Amino acid sequence: MIDEQSIQTLKQRLDVVEVVGHYLELKKSGAAFKCLCPFHDDSSPSLHVSPSKQIYHCFACGAGGDAIKFVMEYEKLTYPEAIEKLASMYNFSLVYTNKMGEKREEKKVLEALNLYYQQCLEKEPAAKAYLKERDIYDASVEKFEIGYAPASHATLRFLQEHGFTINDAKEVGAADVGENDRPYARFMERVTFPIYAPSGKIVGFGGRTITGHVAKYVNSPQSKVFNKSYLLYGYHLAKEHIFKEGRIIVTEGYLDVIMLHQAGFTTAVATLGTALTNEHLPLLSRGNPRVILSYDGDEAGIAAALKASRLLSNHGIAGGVVIFKEGLDPADMVQRGEQALLAKLFDAPQPFVEFCLERTIKTHNLKDPLQKQHALEEATAFLKSLPPAVAASYQGMLADMLGLKETLVRMEKPKHATNAPRKRVFEDTLELTIIKTLLLEPSLIDTVLDIIDISMFKTHGEEFRALLDGRHDHPSLRRLLVWEDIKIYPEEELIGSLIHFLGAYYQEELERVKRASHLAFDTKSFLIRKIQHIMVKLKKGELVPYESFSTL
Repeated sequence: MIDEQSIQTLKQRLDVVEVVGHYLELKKSGAAFKCLCPFHDDSSPSLHVSPSKQIYHCFACGAGGDAIKFVMEYEKLTYPEAIEKLASMYNFSLVYTNKMGEKREEKKVLEALNLYYQQCLEKEPAAKAYLKERDIYDASVEKFEIGYAPASHATLRFLQEHGFTINDAKEVGAADVGENDRPYARFMERVTFPIYAPSGKIVGFGGRTITGHVAKYVNSPQSKVFNKSYLLYGYHLAKEHIFKEGRIIVTEGYLDVIMLHQAGFTTAVATLGTALTNEHLPLLSRGNPRVILSYDGDEAGIAAALKASRLLSNHGIAGGVVIFKEGLDPADMVQRGEQALLAKLFDAPQPFVEFCLERTIKTHNLKDPLQKQHALEEATAFLKSLPPAVAASYQGMLADMLGLKETLVRMEKPKHATNAPRKRVFEDTLELTIIKTLLLEPSLIDTVLDIIDISMFKTHGEEFRALLDGRHDHPSLRRLLVWEDIKIYPEEELIGSLIHFLGAYYQEELERVKRASHLAFDTKSFLIRKIQHIMVKLKKGELVPYESFSTL
């Protein structure tokens, strides 16, 4: 079990904006942030994240809660699993207890293996020769903590000697059990590249074979700490430079990153054997840097660059593409001493939209009128997926590329049914202001309950009932907390609001009594005088105890 005090300490470090921003691309909106809600089919940003309240809430589907609830819902994890996930994200060491309540520290299998692999590198001439052949300096070996994973039995023996079980290693993707229940190490006879989360916590490894294995590169498998879709190799070393320079260079491999850093391009990172996806966008967007895609010029590299460029341009991310020709990659160019040319390429990449249009058109024979029409349709479909102002600015370029008049490039967007948040028929701002103030100032509730009743709330009785019941995670109350237009009143202003609220209520009751034809004349006269007396007190600024006339 995870020690409760350890959980509480972790909770104090959590930032809901940082956690949600790890998974989703957040945009600043006033004092809060917003994005598309992942919990329903959202077409306009409905999810609001409040840094001051440390909660998130969707105004369309009602999903919401704190940072832990978000990780549980988004990753479909149990509470303990979410705690462990967050601890990994924050580089926080949890404390565990056994059945007797005795504490034990979290086992740091990956940290221990990383040191072991680095020690093994010093004893492996073939691995050292490979790194020397690639012109990787000793300083880079140290900076990136490059190591060497020996034969499986050696790694298993190391784990056993240092008190780690196969299950410990299996949980973090360092080992597994094969046929006949025989354990084996995940990395064997490979140069190793430790992979870190943005927080600086090691979460896995990449490995490069030096024995001719059919799989040249392998990564750690999916585990409770490792998900390659949310990681970029080298980001933990590059992030400060990225924020400072306002640029991030995305490459295809470990060696590209290492060699670029070695040459002074310290904002370089790499995807982990996977294409750039939506899951990478929150990390790429941190600090709003220009994104430079640095891909190989082979068919696979161009296809990956095209897919990534469409993704990035659709999300309004600035930057461009650098495609290397003649079978070269960034590591090769550094090795050949072409740093000046690299700098020039990175300073003037081909913009994403221009690259997409050019590559789209190249797949068609423009001498064939039918093919030209297909190129036009495909390219305009892409432009229509972009923000209108961006699309319009490329309309003339597309016409020139196709040799057509600009009037033939039609940019009208198709009309789609929207699922914008359903608005209430009526919102009573006064009722909501009172409820929100009491929600955040619970010491005032007892005083207020002497003068108001739930029956007085004509529109938001549900919220008031949830408040009285202490159900603060009720979607309607959570919605109130992140709704910036509903203010929180100091006590003096709250009293003024209550007087106005009560005045409106008793005025309505007065009209109801006057219309009550079933009442005897004496009874009606008495009630009218009584309500008028209450209203006179309210006009003098006096709060009066609640009286019900609903039984009339």
